[in-house]
Amino acid sequence: MNGSASPSNSSEMTSMSIDAESLRQLVAEAQQGDRIAADQLVREHEAWVRSAIYAVSGRADLVDDVAQQVWERAWTRLGTLKNPRQLRSWLYTIARNTAIDAGLAQQRQRTRAGQMDDRDGTHDRRQKGPAAAAAGNELQEALLQAVQALPALYREPFVLRHLEDWSYAQIGQVLGLPVESVETRLVRARRMLREMLQGKVE
Repeated sequence: MNGSASPSNSSEMTSMSIDAESLRQLVAEAQQGDRIAADQLVREHEAWVRSAIYAVSGRADLVDDVAQQVWERAWTRLGTLKNPRQLRSWLYTIARNTAIDAGLAQQRQRTRAGQMDDRDGTHDRRQKGPAAAAAGNELQEALLQAVQALPALYREPFVLRHLEDWSYAQIGQVLGLPVESVETRLVRARRMLREMLQGKVE
């Protein structure tokens, strides 16, 4: 995930690597069916969209499938976007709703599978997701599990702030929160992580 670029503190959610006029032109061209423009928009926003999906779901194993669904929905609805400067918050809404839908579907599937396992007398065999499998060491895995364990209320702003380097204003805009509430949730998220990691990391 790319957090190297510093996000703008503007309340308008523009791309971090292209100016507002270029973004407007790209969106207009993509709305007219220009595949090159559409591909560039994906490249500009793919990393943080994937972070948003993880922030909402807490499930690294869902990110690939949900990201594909997000872009499919985005292109279907792109004609409804009236203000290109709002592309980021518009995409975030789609990503958030899609991730929630996918999480609910997975939960229903696990419930049905658990009921079948109970009837069959089989045991639950939980497997690590791709991110956990790639963790590589105990510290990384402990951190990953702690972030995953955060309630979405706190995980969303934490991931956007610390993995994507979004400003408080940007986070507040997409979550519909005042900056003070974003700060409060981040403080709480960090405190919860410290408590969960106490004794596990030095």
